[in-house]
Amino acid sequence: MKAAVTEVTQRIAERSAATRAAYLARIERLAQRPPGARRMGCANVAHAVAALPAEDKLRIVAERGPHLGIVTAYNDMLSAHQPYEGYPALIRAQAHALGATAQVAGGVPAMCDGITQGLPGMELSLFSRDVIAMGTAIALSHDVFDGALLLGICDKIVPGLLIGALHFGHLPCVFVPAGPMGSGLSNSAKSAVREQYAQGKIGRDELLAAESAAYHGAGTCTFYGTANSNQMLLEAMGLHLPGAAFVHPDDPLREALTREAVTTLVGIGPKANFTPIGRLVDERVIVNAMVALLATGGSTNHLIHWVAVARAAGIAIDWTDFADLAAVVPLLARVYPNGSADVNQFQAAGGPGFVLRELRDAGCLHDDVATVRGRGMAAYAEVPHLDGTALRWRALPAGSSDPDVVRPASAPYSETGGLELLQGNLGRAVIKISAVPEDRHVVEAPARVFDSQEQLQAAFKAGELEHDFVAVVRFQGPQACGMPELHKLTPPLAVLQGKGYRVALVTDGRMSGASGRVPAAIHVSPEALAGGPLAKVRDGDLIRLDAVAGTLQALVPDAEWAARVPAMLDPARAEANGHDLGRELFAGLRRNVKSAEEGAITWI
Repeated sequence: MKAAVTEVTQRIAERSAATRAAYLARIERLAQRPPGARRMGCANVAHAVAALPAEDKLRIVAERGPHLGIVTAYNDMLSAHQPYEGYPALIRAQAHALGATAQVAGGVPAMCDGITQGLPGMELSLFSRDVIAMGTAIALSHDVFDGALLLGICDKIVPGLLIGALHFGHLPCVFVPAGPMGSGLSNSAKSAVREQYAQGKIGRDELLAAESAAYHGAGTCTFYGTANSNQMLLEAMGLHLPGAAFVHPDDPLREALTREAVTTLVGIGPKANFTPIGRLVDERVIVNAMVALLATGGSTNHLIHWVAVARAAGIAIDWTDFADLAAVVPLLARVYPNGSADVNQFQAAGGPGFVLRELRDAGCLHDDVATVRGRGMAAYAEVPHLDGTALRWRALPAGSSDPDVVRPASAPYSETGGLELLQGNLGRAVIKISAVPEDRHVVEAPARVFDSQEQLQAAFKAGELEHDFVAVVRFQGPQACGMPELHKLTPPLAVLQGKGYRVALVTDGRMSGASGRVPAAIHVSPEALAGGPLAKVRDGDLIRLDAVAGTLQALVPDAEWAARVPAMLDPARAEANGHDLGRELFAGLRRNVKSAEEGAITWI
């Protein structure tokens, strides 16, 4: 093991000792109880099995066979989740073949950031994670199950399911993915069309045609954003079957993997193999997830989500932990927006198995950890295949099949990870540096201050931004408006950078896994509405974003900076942020939410 990885892990363990011990004590107490049907009253049991076939009732009550709960994020609006429609029947059939039973315990909401980008619905997106966690808890609150299968893929859904499951940490759990859509219009071509549209060179019809060619079928979007980063992290945590992440929904291998997930869950229930999720997800497993994120240049959203996930397991991590790991974890993958390849090309080049094998061999991963397949990460360096109708795993080739997509740890794209921490008098922020050209790692320019992304877009359309500048887009944090992603800013800023201007973005909002080649200091904490220093910035202030030194500074004399009165959010905008399209229902979450670095948690 690399010394720095060991040191960060030990630091996390020491910091978390009391909360982790209390968490483990709670789940061990719950795990010692008799199974649900034996500890519940007769009326409770009768309600739980009333709609089941007679043979299932017999298995649960008399034969005491394993009873599995399915928590599904199915809806047929999200392309990634549409394939889940038929999964419950498949899971029930496989459970029956193993002498077990399965019920859909509940569904959780699943919203698409791609649909809500730039619209009021995006202000509910971050909070949907905790709503999903609560929905998972409601589904499992019937307390009749011996294990849970968790069906979800996209941005807030996987972290929400994981947080909810960890609050039922006494149960064994297996995550079941559904795979990416086939490759369509390339991500780079799609981005070029967006930039043409932003400049008025093409119309809406051409833009819609391009977007429809990119997003065209069932499965996850093919760029390496939050959804696909979720899948990489679950593999690194040993919560998927090895190699399950990026198999197409229609591939026969996908059905075989789903059936095997049921078999795996049944197998980790008996006492000899009993590994509940709360015991499995320890500080080493959390660090493995962090390492995998850094090694692949994954979504910046996970610097928020995995803080919350860890907290759900009694473990405390922060952005300094990410930064210290990033200093020693090599960048091994180039997947859009960090490169031109999509996730299907990533999978073909070796995918998660290649990356995890290289990280393991380089001493960047904790190997002797529990997974749903037993102990150790060796199984996750293999890939699944069908031998006739039998599911098998085999070793990957020693070398990369496409060095433009994945590389070995001995010859990485970079010796350090794809995400960095920035600190200074503007607060603490993160930047996804893996996609940013080296000559843009440092930008020093006058500030242009905006209180919404619409204001910046209007200034761009009016031709007011044809110069070097740092866009400060504030009042976009969790308390202000739910911390929406600001993807609509990417095309205009990319256009300006393409013209040769030195531009950057500084915001207390999010940019997510689609953070691209324009340098963006995001998640600035504390946020402006909470009195953060972004509220002190004025038009014309010289701002220095330095990803080399890890600094984010307003170059204003200290005395002047200290004397400035923070700007206030316009009352009319504050009023608008809290109304229409369901936003009223989330007022309590906005009031109670923690900072981005604290995971934007609403439940503590």
